[in-house]
Amino acid sequence: MTFTEKLYKILIYGDSYLTILKGLGMTAQISLLSVFLGTLLGGLVCLFRTRKNILIRTFATAYIAFLRGTPVLMLLLLLYYGIFARAGLPSFIVASFTFALNFSAHVAELLRTSIAATEKGQVEAARTLGFSKWQAFRLITLPQMLTIAKPVYQSLIVNLIQWTSVVGYVTITDLTRVINNIASRTMQPFITITLGLFIYLGLSYAIYGIFALSELKKEKA
Repeated sequence: MTFTEKLYKILIYGDSYLTILKGLGMTAQISLLSVFLGTLLGGLVCLFRTRKNILIRTFATAYIAFLRGTPVLMLLLLLYYGIFARAGLPSFIVASFTFALNFSAHVAELLRTSIAATEKGQVEAARTLGFSKWQAFRLITLPQMLTIAKPVYQSLIVNLIQWTSVVGYVTITDLTRVINNIASRTMQPFITITLGLFIYLGLSYAIYGIFALSELKKEKA
């Protein structure tokens, strides 16, 4: 069998490309929802982490430590087969919630360290000039914080996309599971899995490209 025939068998025969696209769509949906929810939750946890109230701060610290130190696959299995086993929630929702939790812990710590790295003298100067605490944060701290956090944040998103490759354990037909199924059906694991790797690689560099494009537009503005 020639290489072209192998590709035909992997990508075309039986509308395999449509199955791959569906799996890719599922991976993208879980990733986007997890990033959105995880970013919002991470911002809230960061707020708690920087409060003066010892109980709130301790809760946020424990939340971050637990989720950052827990393997995401184990957390997914615990939530799907344990905590939400009788809730009847779709596996897609449980998976998105799991990754959002994990992502939020990393985002919360990233935001906290980014705030700590900002220039405090400028905030103090703004406060002496009559700026409110919120105005000083919005106009001075926030822009600096986002600039500092941006490179790591985009890497967190790429890592999240890679983490979603384990959702097949909870019966979700994502890109990884589709690739594995096609490899088993065609008996061409090397070519099929290599194709899957390049698709994930393309997703990763698409994220980097989006951030680079936003930075370019910012510089032109």
